[in-house]
Amino acid sequence: MITAPGLLGMNRRNIDYILSNNSRKFYPLVDNKLLTKQLLEQHGIPCPMLYFEIKHNFELKLLRELKHMKEFVVKPARGSAGRGILPITEQIGKKWKTAKGELLSKEDVEYHVSNILAGLYSLGGADDHAFLEYYVRSHPIFRPISYQGVPDIRLIIYRGIPIISMLRLPTKESGGRANLHQGAVGAGLDMRDGITIGGVHRDRLIDNHPDTDTKIAGIRIPFWNDILEIGARLYDIFKLGYIGADFVIDQLLGPLILELNARPGLSIQLANREGLRPCLDIIDKMLGPKPVENELSPEKRLRIFREMLAEVNS
Repeated sequence: MITAPGLLGMNRRNIDYILSNNSRKFYPLVDNKLLTKQLLEQHGIPCPMLYFEIKHNFELKLLRELKHMKEFVVKPARGSAGRGILPITEQIGKKWKTAKGELLSKEDVEYHVSNILAGLYSLGGADDHAFLEYYVRSHPIFRPISYQGVPDIRLIIYRGIPIISMLRLPTKESGGRANLHQGAVGAGLDMRDGITIGGVHRDRLIDNHPDTDTKIAGIRIPFWNDILEIGARLYDIFKLGYIGADFVIDQLLGPLILELNARPGLSIQLANREGLRPCLDIIDKMLGPKPVENELSPEKRLRIFREMLAEVNS
């Protein structure tokens, strides 16, 4: 179990790390998934391809293009906690099958998009935009430890340095979503090699996936070094000193960034059986109190990351 001295609590996270390192003027860059995607593409960082955006109800006619599309994902631009995301896995006649196995008509999809535009899923309930993007087919290594949906990898990056990560595994309870609050499993990762070290489900430590009964520990994340290298580039783009980056691994395209979060949660500590504070303290000691993040190259950040690992594991 986690010992109290290493744990980072919510109040300290908010005051010492989020408020101190994340300027509010940069929040829209990550709160709006379309802006995030645009910036990632401009800097050559892989993310799911955008098919098209819908800003107004009169643009619902764009959904006529669905007849040419067998699989895609509908998302709100400013959604939160995975709400409003509609993954379509195949076309059957004039209908589309969702990841849950439901069959939807074109009118059903239009109704869902209208709800997105009305702000049903957005932060604060404000009017929103909808967009359709590439449907990720998850890497086969995750099949034994995942139920239906696409697992993702949450990487916490502090002052430009990757510090801790976990794999989030969909369950039957979560409806195939990689969302811990909806019942997904979080599996801690050894930052040295990207190998899973065990799981947590509903704040309870577990060894096996609740649906497949497969052992969670011992799975090596493909493209682990690529994920770390991408993580070390994000500060230069978004200028946020404490963020969570969510990756997926597509079976054809490799690692892709799904989205970024300027207020990442703390359950990653339980998944890893260790608190965040030791790594945060080491980074602050190495970088000092002055804001030197802009002076660091991605290569230098990765060297600092490796030095941090050596110290925290000594």
